[in-house]
This record gives sequence, C-alpha cells and structure tokens, in this order.
Amino acid sequence: MNGVEVRWRAKLARMLLRAATPDDAMEVAKVHVRSWQVGYRGLMPDGYLDALRPEDRANRYTFGLSGRLQLATIVAVDEGVICGFVTTGPAWGAGGHGRGELHALYVDPPSWGLGVGRALIADAREHLRSQDFTEACLWVLVGNDRAERFYRADGWVSDGTRRVAAVHGLKTFR
Repeated sequence: MNGVEVRWRAKLARMLLRAATPDDAMEVAKVHVRSWQVGYRGLMPDGYLDALRPEDRANRYTFGLSGRLQLATIVAVDEGVICGFVTTGPAWGAGGHGRGELHALYVDPPSWGLGVGRALIADAREHLRSQDFTEACLWVLVGNDRAERFYRADGWVSDGTRRVAAVHGLKTFR
C-alpha cells in the first residue's frame, strides 16, 4: 500500500498560569475585547463590537482581592504575554449555598486551539473546589456554538435554563 504522509507541527507553549494583579488590567482587557470582537461576531451587533475599547473595560476589573466571596481571576501567560484568563467566584444569586460560577473564560483568538482554554478551565475547576464550592454553573450566549462545544468537551451539561441579561448595555438571551 502506498500512502502519503503529512507531517504535523505544534507549538509547544511554555504557558504559566497565575493570579491576575491590578497591573494586568489593560492586557486582560485587550484579550477580553479581541475575543469578544471575534467570538461574538454575528451574535452581537457589529457596531457594538467594533466600538469596544480595552481602556473602558480595564477599569471594571477588581484583581488582587481575596476571600471566598470575591471574584478570582487567573491569567495564562505565554512568553511573557497574557493570552487568556478565567474568572471564578460564587454564583450570582446563590446566596452562598455551595454553588460557584465560572464568570468568564476568554482566550486571545490567535491562541484558540492551543490548549490555553483547557488549562484555564482545569485551573478554574480546582480553584472552585478549593473554595469549597460543591457545584458550579456558567452561562453561554445563545448561538455561541464554539463555546458550547468547548464546555461540553469539558463535561459541562446544559440544564436548559435561559435568562435575559444586559451585557454592557445590550439585552441578550443567555
């Protein structure tokens, strides 16, 4: 049998996961904005996505706080550059009853498919466990099939709950 071989190559990243600090706010905001502009294209209005600015978003972060009831953000750093982040904490409206939430997980689009998201979600799961949360939830924008596939592959299951949420001034269904 004659076959054709194709060589595959992969970048072997030297990724570091660490707690976000207030000094990371602008770099995290840049990742946040770029990931929204690519990942939510077609799901949110183009004008809204095009107008997103890291400078506006950076002021909203509260990195460096600690405690079970605080949000915690972990950044993924590859060759000195932040390429993704995950934020966890108590679930909104859970009243501290053992339910945590994955509030955000964003990876810079050039780093999609390189394992950054998998590393971040594994770290998020461990962080939630270390905070004594016995279950966790997350919300996905309706129509975000890429995110749904990612979370399903990690073992997350939709419970069918939907909510309408105002995301930075836009009414969305999640």
